[in-house]
Amino acid sequence: MASLRFSAIQETLNRQAISVDDTMFRSEIFAKNVFDHKTMRKLLTKDSYESIANAILKGTKISRTIADQIAASMRDWAIKQGATHYTHWFQPLTGATAEKHDAFFDITKDGVVVEKFGGDQLVQQEPDASSFPHGGIRNTFEARGYTAWDPSSPAFIYGTTLCIPTVFVSYTGEALDYKTPLLRALNVVDHAATEVARYFDKNVKHVNATLGWEQEFFLIDSALAESRPDIVLAGRTLLGHASAKGQQLGDHYFGTIPSRVLGFMRDLEQECLLLGIPIKTRHNEVAPNQFEIAPIYEEANLAVDHNSLVMDIMEKVSHRHFFKVLFHEKPFEDVNGSGKHNNWSLLTNKGVNLLSPGKTPMSNLQFLTFFVNTIKAVCEYEELVRASFASASNDHRLGANEAPPTIISVFIGSQLTAVLDELEKVTDGKLSPKEKTDLKLNVVGKIPEILLDNTDQNRTSPFAFTGNKFELRGVGASANCASPMTVLNTIVAKQLRDFKKGVDVLIDKEGMKKDDAIFNILREYIKESKKIRFEGDGYGTEWEKEAKKRKLSNHKTTPEALAININQSTVKLLEEMGVMNATEIKARYEIELGAYSKRIQIEGRVLGDIARNHVIPTAIRYQNILIENVQGLKDIYEEEYRKPAREQLKLIEQIATHIEKINENIDVMIESRKFANKVSDAAKKATMYCDEVQPYFEVIRYHCDKLEMLVDNELWPLSKYRELLFIR
Repeated sequence: MASLRFSAIQETLNRQAISVDDTMFRSEIFAKNVFDHKTMRKLLTKDSYESIANAILKGTKISRTIADQIAASMRDWAIKQGATHYTHWFQPLTGATAEKHDAFFDITKDGVVVEKFGGDQLVQQEPDASSFPHGGIRNTFEARGYTAWDPSSPAFIYGTTLCIPTVFVSYTGEALDYKTPLLRALNVVDHAATEVARYFDKNVKHVNATLGWEQEFFLIDSALAESRPDIVLAGRTLLGHASAKGQQLGDHYFGTIPSRVLGFMRDLEQECLLLGIPIKTRHNEVAPNQFEIAPIYEEANLAVDHNSLVMDIMEKVSHRHFFKVLFHEKPFEDVNGSGKHNNWSLLTNKGVNLLSPGKTPMSNLQFLTFFVNTIKAVCEYEELVRASFASASNDHRLGANEAPPTIISVFIGSQLTAVLDELEKVTDGKLSPKEKTDLKLNVVGKIPEILLDNTDQNRTSPFAFTGNKFELRGVGASANCASPMTVLNTIVAKQLRDFKKGVDVLIDKEGMKKDDAIFNILREYIKESKKIRFEGDGYGTEWEKEAKKRKLSNHKTTPEALAININQSTVKLLEEMGVMNATEIKARYEIELGAYSKRIQIEGRVLGDIARNHVIPTAIRYQNILIENVQGLKDIYEEEYRKPAREQLKLIEQIATHIEKINENIDVMIESRKFANKVSDAAKKATMYCDEVQPYFEVIRYHCDKLEMLVDNELWPLSKYRELLFIR
């Protein structure tokens, strides 16, 4: 069997002859397949372009006449580019993207074939929503759903299909996708941040949340992946003994990219460039066969769309290169898991990063305002932040091998900690001239110098400030960025609203100067949010004890973490901010719990199948070989056979013990699963799968992995870690 696996590798290498055009980095191909602003300015009428620009910037509606004009130009451009079909491209709550392709042509009553794609097809379609997760939002007879064009994310051509990014809502108007709540959250943070930014610059008219995601992933040979039912069906290895060499030497991180992988990455980057996705970085990650790509930062909604699109592209490109790409957060035990760090900031219409200090005390006061408010927001809603990246797969990753722990804390570095400590000492009330001068020159004025040396990154921190942005590190590799971005932008918007109200009260009713009022409010926020700041080792047991004293949550499993989503305070927050209503919130909670239970259910079934239909029969086959050997020794040595056969007899007994334990635990796991399946309450079912079913996985795996090390390598039916984890 082992020789067959290595033959598969060699066959793949022999077939690997994909070349990439060396012109791929030329600027002329960037966004060639995107109906972006450059293309729209060229092809649309002035009225049409202004209408779509206003829809993006101001949220104004596009008239049907204008929509027809835009659709006609989009259709002609797409057909010229080779497109034959169009689709509304959306992101339902399945975790994947969705699309239904329609041809551009239609047939008239007279039997004449005509090209058809007008404003009606551009703006809205009615896909059947019955098979998408809805969490009880719709009744059985209300299967209709609507996709509606999102003009802020440009249409693009992939393959021969014009893809139009859309939102997806139910017949009754509730969101059934990731994009709709995100757009609402981005809208409220825009308004809230703009109002606060005007304290420092009256000309600020608009603030965009920006996102730079870092996508980690594993690549394994597709021929080897096919020998693993767990990889095929669950996206990760449910059993497998650790390789003697893993990541302990640190020789893979930032090492030379293997030639096969480099071919894949260059092909991927070319596809991305054509679609306007600004992939900037590629490198080896810590674990063997683990890699990372990252783009230049973009507006958050567009960045989320681009990340979802990139994951789709990676699946297709990896197939061309005879790879299997794994986005699971922990596909292999004993090596690093994969995350998707979300780097977030706020950018004004004038190009000013509100989380980047400037050259003057005033610009640095602006920085401190948004910096402290963000920390305060995370402190107030740390449970909600934790829930935003909770999933069955991410539970395996969090808290180990450089992944952040489940306790949410904020890392800002010792230098900025000292700055906040100084601000905490600010006199309550109006500042004296000397206090104001000392504060601005000695504390606020020196922030840019401080940040030059503030480059240390605490790899165990879930939410770290890294110079001019905050990095949310708990997000898993398979996640849709929209969920954490919806939460983060919502809570920051809420916090900025409260901040402005507080400052305005001090100015209008207390007669304070603006700077005095801002310093006074920030001082209180620094005190109130101090408990969330932590600079030490997030993995230590001491931090768990300290976090408990600080009354910070520590939800280690998804069912625990998700409970906050239907808490009264959460419902009040999301409704007040106009991001989601109570119906949408409850539906998503049910969907996420259901997805968790189904994921564990699938893994339990797959593990039972592999253990009983692959591992045990192979172990018995080897055991029979040993028995034949012992019998032969008995024929030769007669009564003295036990001494020369003692190791074989020991192996026979060990194999029998492991087989017994595997069967025994599979039986109990199946019974626990049956019991959990009878539970109708989604929260109780998820908790049962977490507490009563999943624990058997490790026990079954332990005995299977022991057998892997006992059974003849030539007989073992599954590709081993030492084969999967090292690309040749």
